[in-house]
Amino acid sequence: MMFQFLNYLQPTQYFRLRRKQGDFVFPQVEALASKVQQQLQADTHFESTMAQAYDLSWQAIQVGYIGDAPTYTDFETLPLADEYRFAHKYFHPVWSVYILLIRLLGLRNPFKEITAYQKGRKASRSYLHKQALTYEDYTTYESALVKQQPLVSIIIPTLNRYSYLKEVLRDLEQQDYTHFEVLVVDQSTPFQEDFYRGWDLNIQVLHQHEKALWLARNTAIKRARGSFILLYDDDSRVASNWISEHMKALDYFQAEVSSGVSISQVGAEVPAHYAYFSVSSQLDTGNVMLRKEVFTRIGLFDRQFEKQRMGDGEFGMRVYLAGYLNVSNPYAKRLHLKVGSGGLREMGSWDGFRPKSWLAPRPVPSVLYFFRKYHGDAAARWALLKSIPPSVMPYRFKRNKAMLIIGALVSVLLFPLVMLQVGYSWHLSSKKLRQGARIAYLDD
Repeated sequence: MMFQFLNYLQPTQYFRLRRKQGDFVFPQVEALASKVQQQLQADTHFESTMAQAYDLSWQAIQVGYIGDAPTYTDFETLPLADEYRFAHKYFHPVWSVYILLIRLLGLRNPFKEITAYQKGRKASRSYLHKQALTYEDYTTYESALVKQQPLVSIIIPTLNRYSYLKEVLRDLEQQDYTHFEVLVVDQSTPFQEDFYRGWDLNIQVLHQHEKALWLARNTAIKRARGSFILLYDDDSRVASNWISEHMKALDYFQAEVSSGVSISQVGAEVPAHYAYFSVSSQLDTGNVMLRKEVFTRIGLFDRQFEKQRMGDGEFGMRVYLAGYLNVSNPYAKRLHLKVGSGGLREMGSWDGFRPKSWLAPRPVPSVLYFFRKYHGDAAARWALLKSIPPSVMPYRFKRNKAMLIIGALVSVLLFPLVMLQVGYSWHLSSKKLRQGARIAYLDD
């Protein structure tokens, strides 16, 4: 990674890894257009000129650079003070203290660490989202792809949420892009066949007896006739231009994936970067459009995640590693209601780190399966150290920083129990790793 401290701060992010073509996502700064370079803030207080360049490259990705400039294939080791400076610039000060403590406990040279930390503290906090790049011609861009009207297949798994699904289908009836089919994979009990009569939509209903989210999506993708796949959730609301905005972004950026942003009513705060285009560091199957050829090349969803979490995150990792362009699209947004019943709520937990009971593994084993498979055991441990303490507090407090701090303190008191949960999850993830992926392909 360009700055090694990102291994502590973002141990399981996509961009840590080199893609299969041998490069990272970060552009070589000297190759960026002058217009882009002018919007970046050079920091000459880094001791190393390479750190200055890496800092600008990091900025470019964070503020929404999407382009074809050559990217880095390797990174040089940087001075320790530059690592601390980077951490202070872009992350809350508590994380620099966290890194310092970890490194001191790891028997690093205390004089060098504290000296470098003190130098790094001189950096002013930078809020990059305030200087996001703009694509000025996007609003007036007339998409040839939208005019061609290729068939889009919208895939919606549903489980005991007919009242919410009704609003979902009403929104689809209002879409300004009309050449689409809807594949609903209904796993509800009881199954209400009459519900699907009378809609002004091209609906194909697949009644699936097994309650299995990734099986549902895989089955529908295989049945889909469209050349574009739009994955959607059954507890969401969208505007009438939702489909066309996905198509327009794919065309404008010549991307393979358009990741629409999800605005949640509960849970974590809405990230600042959701307000502008950027290379996406995630994939959310509740609101994403993909060219069908992506599934042909890298396969369908891994059923090792069945009834668990992060199956879409793992698929997004394969998308990233294959070198596909996944654009975070602020115009194709959805309101995610995150209702407390039905859907994955009946099969799993609220998120990957909050199990249903204190006797269940923490995190959900599929989370560690994903982390360990792609990032290795060391990175998985760093991720646990960051994520487990605040996960002790209920999901509804994710936006409350004070409650998350309290959760970290409570986790210390409950340390033996939490460690048992983590150990159990690690054991189950090891079993998954031994079993290997359960990925089917379109031609299977």
